[in-house]
Amino acid sequence: MATHRKPRQRSLGGHTARTAATLALAGAATATGFDGTGYADPQLTPEQVKAKVNKLYEEAEVATEKYNGTKEKADKAQENLEELRDQAARRTDLLNAERDKLGSLAAAQYRSGGMAPSWQLALSGDPDQYLDGAALADRVGNRQATDVAGVRKQLREIERLRGAARVELASLKIKQTELKKQKKTITSKLGEARRLLDRLSDAERARFDAAGGSGHASRSFGRDTMTDGPAPVAATAWTASTAGMQAPDSRVASAVSYAYSKLGSPYVWGATGPNAFDCSGLTQAAYRAAGISLPRTTYAQINAGHRVSRSELRPGDLVFFYSGISHVGIYVGNGQMVHAPRPGAPVRVAPLDEMPFAGATRVV
Repeated sequence: MATHRKPRQRSLGGHTARTAATLALAGAATATGFDGTGYADPQLTPEQVKAKVNKLYEEAEVATEKYNGTKEKADKAQENLEELRDQAARRTDLLNAERDKLGSLAAAQYRSGGMAPSWQLALSGDPDQYLDGAALADRVGNRQATDVAGVRKQLREIERLRGAARVELASLKIKQTELKKQKKTITSKLGEARRLLDRLSDAERARFDAAGGSGHASRSFGRDTMTDGPAPVAATAWTASTAGMQAPDSRVASAVSYAYSKLGSPYVWGATGPNAFDCSGLTQAAYRAAGISLPRTTYAQINAGHRVSRSELRPGDLVFFYSGISHVGIYVGNGQMVHAPRPGAPVRVAPLDEMPFAGATRVV
C-alpha cells in the first residue's frame, strides 16, 4: 500500500513570492474597481464633462417625471383614504343613532311588560349575530323591523368602507416605497453631476457656463436649484409682436403670458410653482392659470390634446423632447419656447433646437 505523505509546504520566496504579490495586488485592484471604491476615472476634458453632466441631467429628469407621476397617484390614494375614513365615521354615527332608537323602543317595551328576547339580542354586544336571524321581521312590529334593517345597512356599509380603506392604505404604502426609490435615483444623478462639475478649473467652468452649462447642485432634497449658474433672465411680458405670431385664443395667450412672467424662476424638481418649477410643473401651472387642467407628467401631457407637427406650431403648443418624452416647454413663436431647463438653469426662453425634438401637442 502506498504511503500518503503530507506535501511539504514551500516558502514564498524569489519569483514565487513576486508572482503571488502581483496576483494579490491585481485581485485587490479588480475588487476595488468592481465596488467603485478607490477607482479613479481618467482625466476628462471639459467637453466630456459637459456631455456626461447633460446625460446625467437627462436621466435625472426621466426619474423626476416618474416621481411626479407616482406622487400624483400617492396623493390621490391619500385623498381617497381620508374620504373613506370620513365616510366610515359618518356611517358609525348613523349606526349609533339607529341603535339608540332601538334602545328607546326596547326600554318602552320593557316598561310596558318586559323586554322581548329579540330586543335582548338586538342590544347585545354582537348585534350583527342577532341581525342574521331570519325570523326577525316576524318577531317585531313593522316599525321595529324597519329600524333594525337600518342597523343592518349601516353595519354592512361600515364593513365595506373599512375594507376599501385597507386596500387604499396598502396601495399608498406601495407608492410611498416607489417614491423613496425614485428620490434616491434623482439625488444620486444630481450628486454625480455636481461632482463632475467640481472637477473643472475656474477657467474651464467659466467656459462651460458660457456655453450653457450649469452650476453646483444643492445637496438638499427638493432644493436642487444650483448656484453659480447662468444669471436669471429678466421677466418680460409676452405679446404677439414679441413672438411674431398670434395666440389662437385668450386662454392660450394667458398661459403663455404666465410662463413669461416666471422667467428667472429657479428649477426645483417636483415643484409646480408659484415660485419654482420643474419642466412639466411649469406647463401645468401656466395652463392652470388660464383655467385649463393639465396632467402632472410629460408622459401624460403629450396626450392631453391633439398632436401637431413642428411645422404647424403655434404659441401655446406644448413641445416635447428626447425619445423618452422626458422634457416639455411652451412654444412662444419664432422657433422659441419657454421652459424650466434643469438645476442651475432658471426658467428661460430657448430655441427648440436646444434639445432633440420629440413631438408637440395643442391643448386648445
